[in-house]
Order: sequence, then structure tokens, then C-alpha cells
Amino acid sequence: MDVYANLKQGERGVWVSIIAYVCCSLVKVGVALAAGSEALLADGLNNTTDVVASVAVLIGLRISRKPPDHDHPYGHFRAETISALVASFIMLAVGIEVLSRAISSLFNPEMKAPDMLAGWTALATAAVMFGVYRYNRRLARATHSQGLMAAAEDNRSDALVSVGTFAGVAGAQFQLHWLDPLTALVVGGIILKTAWSIFREAAHRLTDGFDRGELEALRSTIAQIPGVKDIKDIKARYHGSSVLVDVVIHVDPRLNVTESHTITEDIEARMRAAHNVNAVHIHIEPDERSQR
Repeated sequence: MDVYANLKQGERGVWVSIIAYVCCSLVKVGVALAAGSEALLADGLNNTTDVVASVAVLIGLRISRKPPDHDHPYGHFRAETISALVASFIMLAVGIEVLSRAISSLFNPEMKAPDMLAGWTALATAAVMFGVYRYNRRLARATHSQGLMAAAEDNRSDALVSVGTFAGVAGAQFQLHWLDPLTALVVGGIILKTAWSIFREAAHRLTDGFDRGELEALRSTIAQIPGVKDIKDIKARYHGSSVLVDVVIHVDPRLNVTESHTITEDIEARMRAAHNVNAVHIHIEPDERSQR
């Protein structure tokens, strides 16, 4: 599938997330205020900020689809990674706010058990978000979209948070009033952990980090191409959802230009088929061993 087609498919997943988050946040916040549940309110606020984070991812995907121009000859694909970074910052701010509210409520001596309606609301929305997570994860893997995968991971965290919210509200019914704010505290911790995970991956990609195991897999594929005598150097980096590979290979010095070019075409075709890599810059050098 074409890179731009992948980005367009990714947008569909983000829209699904946005619609789900808007509906869930409105229901959760409304029920939380009526039922007096700190845990469900924290959960609802989390979904509210997820709307903003999802919009950031959507904007990143839209910008990524812009074709190359005079000052962006490689295109705008990294806008998708930047959007994931922005989403992590938003989640960080919300996580801190949720933790602050939870700690304050936990030490409130006048705590009361929330209405069980809050628990059932949390459980129902957990089922919704888990369905959204599975949909977006499938789509992210098919389109190789980092922004959409970040959104999918957030969907899963939200589903687990809502399950925890249900447990906290249910436990509070048995005179364990502290379980509701304690659950809100756990929710805040999960939000911060997810934010850190997304930030770390996005920052790693923006600084041209690349997994060594994946790089060795690319090297192995190229080494198996007929005509490649040796691989002098290989580098790879992410450009949004795409991978850019630079490789220096040694070939028989007796080959003519056409024969050498055929080897580069074989490398490009194999990289596309085996690793979905569409951009490979290949530098050819004569193999000194073959000259002896």
C-alpha cells in the first residue's frame, strides 16, 4: 500500500477514537458528578484530554500527507511523529492533574461511597474502548502508522483504566470508601506511564534512533541478494511511518554499470517485500578481494 494511502487509512482510525472519546467523556463526567465518584471523574477527564491528543495525531497525519515542497524535499512525514510527541505532553499534564485530585480526595475525612451507576458506566465504556483499541491496533499494523499505534495504546490504557474505575466504585460499596480515590490515583499513574512510553518512542525516532535488532534483520536480507559480496556499512532511520535505509555494498569490480544497477534493483525489491521499506539509498564499491 502507498505511504500516502496508509496515512489516509490512519486518519480513519483517529476519527473512530475521537468519536468514542467524546461520547465516553460526556457520559463519564455527567454520571461522575451525579454519582459523586472521583475515580469516574478522573476517567472522564482522561478521555476529555484524549480528544485533544487524538486531534493532535489527526493534524499530524494530515500534515504528513502533504507532498514534498521546496523546503521539505523529503516530504512532511515526521509531522506524524511530532503529533505523537504532542499527545504525550497532553497526557502528562492530565496525569499530574488526576494525581493531584486523587491525593486530595484520598485524605478527605468526609468521603462517601459513590453510586454504583458510576461503576456500571465505567464497565460499559471499558468495553467500548477495548473495541476501539483492537480496531486501531489492526489498522496501525496494516498501515505502519506510529501516530495511530500511539492512539491505539492510549485506547487500551483507557479501557484498563475504566475497568479499574469499576473495581474502585464497586469496592467502595462495602464501606471501603478510600477505594474510589485510590483508583483515581492508579488511573493517574497509568496515564503518566502511557505518556512516558509514547514520549520515549517518539523522541527516539526524532533523534534518528533505530532498533539494532531490526537493523540486523535489514542487513541479513541485503546480504542474501545475489551479487552482494559484502556490506561495508548500513544505517536506518524513521521518517514518520516510513523507514529510510542507507547501505554501502561491495560488488565484483568486473561488473558493468547495468549489472551493478540490477543488483540495486533487487535490493530495493527485496526490502519492499520483506520489510515494507520503500526508500533505500545504495552506494556501490568494488570488492577488493575480487581484484586479487
